[in-house]
Amino acid sequence: MIPRPAAAAAVLAAAAAPLLTGCASPLVVDPAPYAADVDCARVMLAMPEDLGGLPGQPTSSQATAAWGEEYPLVMRCGVEPPGPTTDECLSIETSAATVDWLVIDEGGTWRTVTFGRSPAVELVVPKERAQDALGDVLAEVSPAAALAPANGLECR
Repeated sequence: MIPRPAAAAAVLAAAAAPLLTGCASPLVVDPAPYAADVDCARVMLAMPEDLGGLPGQPTSSQATAAWGEEYPLVMRCGVEPPGPTTDECLSIETSAATVDWLVIDEGGTWRTVTFGRSPAVELVVPKERAQDALGDVLAEVSPAAALAPANGLECR
């Protein structure tokens, strides 16, 4: 016969096993060059837990976030702010501010970068996730991205 404390420990261990094995490894994401910028901390604290209906998942680097497991959306704060450009911007209005995003088509992904903010925020969205709803996803992260200070550049 198993003593009661040992039986209780065995039951707890058996119950915890699925929880422990269900922990996902962090998604490996390279940090942006300016990830240690103090303004990235404010941006990261304001990022949504879920994005586009996808749950957040752990990442390997400071000032990064990811949502979804298959075809994850990946965000990095502290990328090099874009300089003056003639590229088209997508302006996303939020209750906090308007955030301008450069949208770069990279074949299988959309790479978006805030324009006119420093540090800049980058969000990479696989086209499988947001081929037609990129603006909706950007609207969800724009309130957090708006916490990065404006740098004086404006989209035309």
